[in-house]
Amino acid sequence: MEIIKQKIPDILLINPKIHNDKRGYFMESFRQDLLDAEVGYEINFIQDNESKSTKGVLRGLHYQLQPFAQSKLVRVLRGRVLDVVVDIRKNSAYFGEHLSVELDDVSRQQLFIPKGFAHGFVVLSETAIFAYKVDNYYKPESERGLAFDDKELGIDWRISKKDLKLSENDQIHPKLSELSELSELSELSELS
Repeated sequence: MEIIKQKIPDILLINPKIHNDKRGYFMESFRQDLLDAEVGYEINFIQDNESKSTKGVLRGLHYQLQPFAQSKLVRVLRGRVLDVVVDIRKNSAYFGEHLSVELDDVSRQQLFIPKGFAHGFVVLSETAIFAYKVDNYYKPESERGLAFDDKELGIDWRISKKDLKLSENDQIHPKLSELSELSELSELSELS
């Protein structure tokens, strides 16, 4: 397993070592000790989530406020997605910057996203099954979102806006400059 820091250094791309033979394949999909060593603290994943979506479905950009902020380890079990994270740690040198990574069921790469980031993905294949681990339970009252089409963020979702499929909530999230929780986002800065 190879762990690679991204342009926003707290984001980690994980390349698994895949052993293929005529029977199929084998790989380690998670190693607690290696991840903890790379991030410098212990991650305690407590919930696994999975979704199935069709081409053009965009889920995001989501995050949870403290004390329910979540670190995530995301991967694609079937299909292909463009995974996007936005740094919303107000005091971060990378505040407002985003990172896009294509994840699929061939490379089986994973992305580690620490607390303090908004996260979303769009399905590029006909269907996709997306799975992720989180280190805090989902709390609806703490859930927030960031506008997927915020021009200030400049995210290229690789699918035209007219072909995107979003939930009603994901269509009305505020832009980064409009977030009323900026003082709450400051708390996320302490997580870096």
